[in-house]
Amino acid sequence: MSPRHRGLRLATILLLLGWAIAGAALEVPYLQGRVTDDAEILSLDARQRISAKLESHEQNTTNQVAVLTIPSLEGESIESFATRVFERWQLGQRGKDNGILMVVAPKDRRMRIEVGYGLEGTLTDLEAGRIIRNIMAPRFKAGDFNGGIEQGVDAVIAQLLGDDILPPATAPSSTQKPFIQTPDMSIMERILFGAFIFGIIGLFTVLGVLTPGMGWFLYFFLIPFWAMFPIVVVGTTGAMILLVIYLIAYPIAKIIISRSNWFNKAQTQLRSKGSARIGGFTLTSGRGSGRSHLGGWSSSSSSGGFSGGGGSSGGGGSSGSW
Repeated sequence: MSPRHRGLRLATILLLLGWAIAGAALEVPYLQGRVTDDAEILSLDARQRISAKLESHEQNTTNQVAVLTIPSLEGESIESFATRVFERWQLGQRGKDNGILMVVAPKDRRMRIEVGYGLEGTLTDLEAGRIIRNIMAPRFKAGDFNGGIEQGVDAVIAQLLGDDILPPATAPSSTQKPFIQTPDMSIMERILFGAFIFGIIGLFTVLGVLTPGMGWFLYFFLIPFWAMFPIVVVGTTGAMILLVIYLIAYPIAKIIISRSNWFNKAQTQLRSKGSARIGGFTLTSGRGSGRSHLGGWSSSSSSGGFSGGGGSSGGGGSSGSW
């Protein structure tokens, strides 16, 4: 195949991949009115009352406020989804940018108040966050979506009119935020982070299972990594499940493999010759060095040279959960 044909083939593959990624994004719903209840969590009476309030507010101020409910975000962050909806719906008057979008995703237990540029000084991130935490979230927890959304809309309108009906902001207590917060990431970002994280700790896990001598040291060494790193990708519950699986499956796999003939042969060769060949890789061990090498990778009794870390960042003060 000529270089030109290879280039065209690569370009075609990248184009198809781009289309596939774009197609996987959550579709922006059709704007049905001031209240678009795709998740069907609002009663007919509640939709009519909320729509009437928003229509009256727009007539008096020209501010455009819309409410959208969707069943699930399908892995996308609520921040990026709300931004796409806001841009597609073009909320607010041209030149004023005085639009506001309230998004609720009940299956993900996520909500957001997206504020247009022209109203950011009137409805700040802090005030939007207070509406979410103090008014909407408690009612959502009780299963009252009608009351949560309607009273949230009332609070937004009151704030825009200068009538602050919220209690004063208080210093966050230790119970308001979890000890560990996972970042909002799209499904593609989770796949990429997962490939990186699980590729590293998975490699050392396999080495530990297959390597005579150092296997049990790596078992205990990798426990904190299996406990913390997966939180970034699968959340706290998913990380706990993976940790339990690791704690149980690793010793079972190690015991089963240690009874195989090739493992015993490799262990004998290490003790007698100082080296062994496993699956095309040469495993060597220096006596008294406490070190083994496998195909260019090495592991020692010290953790020097291998370190991990990570961080998380939340959205603005206008996102929340219940």
